Amino acid sequence: MNASSRHARHTIRTRAAQTRAARRAHRLVATGTPQTARTHLVAAGLDDATAKRYAGAFSRGIAPTAVVEASVKLRGRRRKTIAVKLYDTAGFTARLAVYRPKDLTAAARFEQTAHRLAA
Repeated sequence: MNASSRHARHTIRTRAAQTRAARRAHRLVATGTPQTARTHLVAAGLDDATAKRYAGAFSRGIAPTAVVEASVKLRGRRRKTIAVKLYDTAGFTARLAVYRPKDLTAAARFEQTAHRLAA
């Protein structure tokens, strides 16, 4: 196997993962139930890596619609229960209209996403 075929397999794998994440996010948001900030960001059109990176900062400063508990797996067999904040579509859209990260490239992506959702 040479480098070009490894690169091609990697490209196909990452595109498939991104498509899967976007479809799952669209399906969850379409149900109308409150979702996490990351799910809303992916459904709005951001890629999963950017959504994961900015979800914490994005959700800071707004009150969640609901808070549920989820279990996170730690090393070994240990688990930890954490609080997960969920947001409805109206609250998410309002926050997206004003939130801009300091990184100029990410800020441009968030602005494009906000315009696309507003239209």
